[in-house]
Amino acid sequence: MSQESSEKKDKLNNNVEKNIASKEHAGMDDIPAATGVLRWIEVVGNKLPHPFWMFVWICIIIVATSAITSYFSVSAVQPGSGAEIAARNIATGDGLRWFLQNLVTNFAHFAPLGLVLVMLMGVSIAEQSGLLTVIMRNIAFKTPKRIIFPVIFIIGACGNIGSDAGVVVVPPIAALIFMQLGYHPIAGLIAGYAGATAGFTANFFIAGTDVLLAGISTEITEKMNPAMEVSATANWYFMIISTIMLGFGGAFIVRKFTIPRTAGFAGMHKVAEIAADTHELTPDEKRGLKHAGISFLILAVIIAALVIPANGPLRDPITGSVVPSPFLRGLVPILFLMFAIPGYFYGKAVGTIKHKDDVLKHMEHGMKGLAGYIVLMLVVAQFINLFSWSNLDSIMAIKGAEFLKATGLTGPLMFILFISLIAFLNIFLGSGSAKWAIFAPIFIPMLAELNYSPGFVQLMYRIGDSITNSISPLYVYFPLLIGWIHQYDKRLKIGTIVSLLVPYAVILFILWTMLLFVWYFLNIPIGVGEFIYLTKGG
Repeated sequence: MSQESSEKKDKLNNNVEKNIASKEHAGMDDIPAATGVLRWIEVVGNKLPHPFWMFVWICIIIVATSAITSYFSVSAVQPGSGAEIAARNIATGDGLRWFLQNLVTNFAHFAPLGLVLVMLMGVSIAEQSGLLTVIMRNIAFKTPKRIIFPVIFIIGACGNIGSDAGVVVVPPIAALIFMQLGYHPIAGLIAGYAGATAGFTANFFIAGTDVLLAGISTEITEKMNPAMEVSATANWYFMIISTIMLGFGGAFIVRKFTIPRTAGFAGMHKVAEIAADTHELTPDEKRGLKHAGISFLILAVIIAALVIPANGPLRDPITGSVVPSPFLRGLVPILFLMFAIPGYFYGKAVGTIKHKDDVLKHMEHGMKGLAGYIVLMLVVAQFINLFSWSNLDSIMAIKGAEFLKATGLTGPLMFILFISLIAFLNIFLGSGSAKWAIFAPIFIPMLAELNYSPGFVQLMYRIGDSITNSISPLYVYFPLLIGWIHQYDKRLKIGTIVSLLVPYAVILFILWTMLLFVWYFLNIPIGVGEFIYLTKGG
């Protein structure tokens, strides 16, 4: 590897760390403050304790609430089955035994933890070898600035085809792109995270979310008269346009709010140095990209051979379909290989990987930055399982649905209230399928009486279930975002981070609702063979 290329890589990897070292103890005074309502959010949020202690207190509150609600026999009736769901007291012998026996299991089996660890080990090989830096540099300077921001958001939204993989991969890559463009990497982290979370349910493709929610909807509609089926493509047309809308809406927010705000954060002069650097590839880098490209192509051909044939081993062994299939359920390890193998061959070509043990060092480097996230996940996993064991999550959702039904509203006002309620509950209840299992039996039959199709009800639910992911401190990937941001500036607290994300939730909520109303008033098909109304003409 040439000396010039090595110096470039070192500068890119260490630029912000060196600058922050001199400001570690500078306090918060020189961090640009938000204005208006965002300033209030920032001030209040920054008074919150460290996320670890915040979740500890939330767990204590859940235990106390479970005791109170159990004492007063608070319960709710499960829609559809009619089963009674009663609050369970965690502060009992049964609750204590369950907690002690499952504390380690709750943590070890916490799905987001494994996903993050596996994905970032693969990404670390590609990043530390220099491959990601070179690719992002080329993307940044060969893609027109007018479309690069929408593209980041669209990629983030479409990342949900691999479940939560997009939330893990897109933000750090967006940070690299922003740095190459001369913007603060924290702006890229915020934009990438917002795109992958607020737009979680939108996609150009049919993803696991479509199949999962449609399956729940069909369970309800099969019992209706006449019986109906909600297909995985029921919301496809609307979600394709939603993805484009989220891309350009997110790009507007980046330019209007995020970039101006982060321009005053520590490290901008170093970012400017990188942006001003020469962007010509060295001979080593060109050779490395060639080797990485060949290895990626070979891997892609192998995977395609396992998926495309009708009897491919990565298709569903019973239905033969791709959605759902072992391919989509195993997308995380596949993506690991997609980053790790090209990263290895690039590193071998340019000299950043000289021995096989260098691969281990690169993977370990990625894990060092996750220490704080792993510690946080210990208590986050307990919070989610305590909330679920106490039945408070289900009772909260059912009571919210009963309240909405009791209002008696119909039409656009009801649509707004329905989406808003889902968006509010989504801050506390992360599982989209669990909430839909509660809401579908209530609102699909109820709105069918008003001639609205099950697919349309499901569509409204998906908007509310996505839009507040980005601003929820209880979202399982929020601590990961904090860890990424603290790699650049350890002084930023929850309030500042949330205030950077709020414009995305608010503006995209407005845009998505407006798009829904355009669809509603024009009565456009929302998916393949799926309309807003059960009968033509409404």
